[in-house]
Amino acid sequence: MTNPIKHTRENTILLFDVDGTLTPARLDVEQEMRELLPELRKRVSIGFVGGSDLVKQKEQLGDNVLDQFDYGFAENGLDAYKGVESIERTSYIKWIGEEKHRKLIEWLLVRIAQLDVPIKRGTFVEFRNGMLNVSPIGRNCSQEEREWFAKYDEEKGIRKQLIADLKNEFKDYGLNYSIGGQISIDIFPVGWDKTYALRYVRDKFEHIHFFGDKTMEGGNDYEIFSSDETIGHTVTSYHDTIRLCKELFMKDE
Repeated sequence: MTNPIKHTRENTILLFDVDGTLTPARLDVEQEMRELLPELRKRVSIGFVGGSDLVKQKEQLGDNVLDQFDYGFAENGLDAYKGVESIERTSYIKWIGEEKHRKLIEWLLVRIAQLDVPIKRGTFVEFRNGMLNVSPIGRNCSQEEREWFAKYDEEKGIRKQLIADLKNEFKDYGLNYSIGGQISIDIFPVGWDKTYALRYVRDKFEHIHFFGDKTMEGGNDYEIFSSDETIGHTVTSYHDTIRLCKELFMKDE
């Protein structure tokens, strides 16, 4: 018989998506998860890999989020931390240049105005250090409106069609597009998906586990979930994440 893997902080890291994996979508982390993370960290190393910037990660996971994890990867790892220490910060605008960026923004603003979305709020395009985040309903929507749009989008395929249109219009830009969270899509250079974060841990850990909820093709967890470098786990909620972590890493030996 094959001996079971002995997971330790030195040989194993668990990487977690944030929305829908560590927390309810765009809501604060629940107490049950707060209690799990330090216990889990006694046995293995842990890190988060989110599409949002660090400010939003702090809003959901707490101002001391970098103290809670061994590694923190905001914006897919383009803003990377080991503990509280910044490792590297990579710029989307320097990569794409102002002219191409302007053309992309102008096209998006026109296209969003044309979308058949009955409710529209504000902040349709959010500029981040490592990507653009585009929301057909607008990031200023309420939690109730966010949940309404998630269901509407599931029926109408608004974000899938927007991605198809972007791929057709900007096929020579070297960009990738993925569905993120409940209300938006992420736009970033090819290769700047969540696998970007792996460059900081691949040589340090023998076993890299990833937990995420958007692991289907086109979801913003897909590339890292399906990478040959990771052991991928699909979850449906933070409750599911807690259950899996306890089953896999916290059983009494």
